[in-house]
Amino acid sequence: MEPIFATERTLKLLPQIKAFIENELYPLETPHFLTHHFSEVEPILQQKRQLVKKAGLWGLHLPKEEGGLELTLCEFGQISEVLASSPFGHFVFNTQAPDIGNTELMHKYAPQPLKERYLKPLMEGEIRSCFSMTEPEFAGSNPTRMGTTAVKEGSDYVINGHKWFTSSADGAAFAVVMAVTNPDAAPHKRASQILVPMDTPGVTLVRNIPIMGHAGDSWASHAEMLYENVRVPQNNLIGTEGSGFLLAQERLGPGRIHHCMRFIGIAERSFDLMCRYAAKRELEEGKMLGDTQFIQGFIAESRAEIDAARLLVLRTAHNIDLSGAASVRDEISMIKFFTANMMLRVIDRAIQTHGGLGMTSDILLSYWYAHERAARIYDGADEVHKSALARSILKNYGLDVRRKG
Repeated sequence: MEPIFATERTLKLLPQIKAFIENELYPLETPHFLTHHFSEVEPILQQKRQLVKKAGLWGLHLPKEEGGLELTLCEFGQISEVLASSPFGHFVFNTQAPDIGNTELMHKYAPQPLKERYLKPLMEGEIRSCFSMTEPEFAGSNPTRMGTTAVKEGSDYVINGHKWFTSSADGAAFAVVMAVTNPDAAPHKRASQILVPMDTPGVTLVRNIPIMGHAGDSWASHAEMLYENVRVPQNNLIGTEGSGFLLAQERLGPGRIHHCMRFIGIAERSFDLMCRYAAKRELEEGKMLGDTQFIQGFIAESRAEIDAARLLVLRTAHNIDLSGAASVRDEISMIKFFTANMMLRVIDRAIQTHGGLGMTSDILLSYWYAHERAARIYDGADEVHKSALARSILKNYGLDVRRKG
């Protein structure tokens, strides 16, 4: 906890949530539940969700009128870090991606009938959702280019397209699909976001894509999707036609805070595992692993990097709360690549400290090493964020760098 960002609510909530995570979820981090399908541990996690509700900790991020505490982004970011200390934390508190992003998006922009039918059960944790944007035929680094189309026919949209890395599509009730509705408009005004129930004819989940050899299932999966002549009412449009890219950007601002604080929570837990092992692992009689300068270097560098990342992300969240995401666009790019790389370095040091044990599924580190490598790719690859940040900085020096290709 950073005292400079502490509030009365975080001072009360963080110890309570931390105790819940340690007592209820840490015991579930077994090799079986970490390496097998998510559906095997999901029934137990659903029971834990009921405990969260009984404890009055459900829907902390939601508006007051929806039964939440209406936490600021900076406040929720601090909670997100604690939830991330377990791979099951966000799911049990119903603040997991992509649902939390879809919840925020629909609360602001979905028409009332969609809110009644889909948003309310989503907020209650009765259903899940997914966000279908990335396509294998087009570079994800340029989201304005996509082949999926939504053509008006009567009162419907007819959607055709090929998507992949539609996270958590397996078992989801609906997808928010990005599709081109205005092909002749400017690149940033061509696409729209449309709610598509997953049981609509023509929606096909082709496969759960293997990630580092593990395809996963249920919420812990990433699907390849086909939309073939999928017909949904035009009233399923979220926001206005042609606003899909702008809505995606608005979704990603707070979303990057969520992701980055999750990265910090993972790094903090990895750091704790590293320090505990260094303090107790004996190299020879009377000499512990932590006595070596190499490991001391790992610990010192990790502590400094985690703390620096936390301050950077919470400052950005605080500024978003004050003046909106558009005003801190550079900082949003900065935290994404800085924090993701920090997390991966800390995980790697922790694995190295544990030696052979770190490579096994007996502890969390190998799980995170496999599943979090993608942090440098999704929501914009490192290189895209670095380039955008550098171009913005150079404008202040009189150099307007134009994007080429």
